[in-house]
Amino acid sequence: MLENTEKPDLIFETSWEVCNKVGGIYAVLSTKAKTLQNDFKDKVIFIGPDIWSKDNPCPFFKESKTLLQDWRKQAVFPLGMEIRVGRWTIPGNPIVILVDYKALFTYKDELYAQMWNKFSVDSLHAYGDYDDSCMFAYAAALVIESIYLDKYNDGKSKVIAHFDEWTTGMGLLYLKSHMPSIATVFTTHATSIGRSICCNNKPLYDYLAGYNGDQMAGELNMQSKHSLEKAAAWNADSFTTVSEVTARECVQLLGRRPLVTPNGFEQTFVPTKKDYPTRRAAARGKMLPVARALTGIDLADDDTFIIATAGRNEFRNKGYDVFIDAMNSIRNTPGREGKKVLAFMFVPAWVDEARRDLMAAMKTGKCERLENSMITHTLHNYSQDAIYGKINYLGMHYANDDHFMIIYVPSYLNGTDGIFDMPYYDLLPGLDCTVFASYYEPWGYTPLESIAFGVPTITTDLAGFGQWVLDDFENGFTTCGVKVLHRNDSNYNDVVSQIASNVLQLLSTDAKTTAGIRAAASATSKQAQWKQFMKFYYEAYNEALANVKNQGGVNI
Repeated sequence: MLENTEKPDLIFETSWEVCNKVGGIYAVLSTKAKTLQNDFKDKVIFIGPDIWSKDNPCPFFKESKTLLQDWRKQAVFPLGMEIRVGRWTIPGNPIVILVDYKALFTYKDELYAQMWNKFSVDSLHAYGDYDDSCMFAYAAALVIESIYLDKYNDGKSKVIAHFDEWTTGMGLLYLKSHMPSIATVFTTHATSIGRSICCNNKPLYDYLAGYNGDQMAGELNMQSKHSLEKAAAWNADSFTTVSEVTARECVQLLGRRPLVTPNGFEQTFVPTKKDYPTRRAAARGKMLPVARALTGIDLADDDTFIIATAGRNEFRNKGYDVFIDAMNSIRNTPGREGKKVLAFMFVPAWVDEARRDLMAAMKTGKCERLENSMITHTLHNYSQDAIYGKINYLGMHYANDDHFMIIYVPSYLNGTDGIFDMPYYDLLPGLDCTVFASYYEPWGYTPLESIAFGVPTITTDLAGFGQWVLDDFENGFTTCGVKVLHRNDSNYNDVVSQIASNVLQLLSTDAKTTAGIRAAASATSKQAQWKQFMKFYYEAYNEALANVKNQGGVNI
């Protein structure tokens, strides 16, 4: 804890991604948990959705019959709402409560009416995941309220309720209305309207000063999500975001300046120096045979440069369009000699199943180019998939090119995808370089993960991580293991060219220099550990408690 800050007696953190590995927020919370647990022991409780079943159990949750037993004996919830208490099986093993919120749909209209009357939250235009998110957030708030009333409603206890992303905003607003003595923190990891502007191929940065969040929400049919996020931001006792890049966006589109709480990483996920060679060999021993079975090209370990990009399937925002064009530029570079280039795109899509012909070829060791040899799994929507379409459009086939291969992996790498059967973190050490050419990236966990595993990375200054590197380090592979490229709304082709140039530079780097670059990358990542960044969260907690005190909620 920082000096002159109040230490909370209890911290709740609520997110749709608690024990639910669907996006970057899972990485934030699952890596932050160990530091929080070290500082607060079992006075940190995570709350997530219970979307699991006996046939599909949560792989990250271990239920307990004894944790919070006294509270559970007397807790009363609306009919049909159920909870499970246990441990999140990540470093730190924090307490977690999973809530089954489905029974609360009965109260949906009444809740939405209250939110409109008290906070002007417009739920009339709701669609998609809005209802599920709000009912989960409401259920989480009921859990927090119940625990608070059971033990902490004494006028002295300092309780923090931290809500992540618009999906939990209704829980925060419920507590503000019913339990104002609980100090609330709201973190937007990306504004819903900012992301929507980018996903609709509108220029965000050149025109940011001219955008009005409410007006754009109407234009893009985002009224419900935007109004909920804006209300949560305005009513939270402390409002935070993950980078200065997104802070500027919040000021313009939500109308409130947030505290900046950068995302850290937990080094326990990284193999030790002793284990690294074995882990790297295992990863390459999986990726090279997959490529061989797909393309029919025999790839030697010491003669292949493996590069990758990865993340949420947002074609423009994540820079996958730039990545493909840059790889095509490398493929068509005249006179290029040296190592073969194997480029992977680890991007989950609407996957059907692992390709059976690929599995058979891997099993038999057959080395013959398969049909459609740029993809590892079948899709439900080939004609609508932007990544698949662009690779096809550029004619990036392998029949006449044995020096460059690009392979699209549209499945979550959770260890059971059917082709690699290794988690992403187990494959990461086998890479020689990563590229995250982000257009919209509030923080950027993927490049941080990459350098934590000693893999040099290329990213942009539109990512919060990229801006952090520029602020704190000398930009470049040899100095920090990261090359940050300037990106804006009008320099697409320049970014493509720079990525290709930097990859070609790494391709020609000697072994000694490569080792130095890897060491520099690893050293940079150690400056972004949670033990360095948690101080920013503690500032947010302190601000929230102070604001509650000023409202007469807690006697500090």
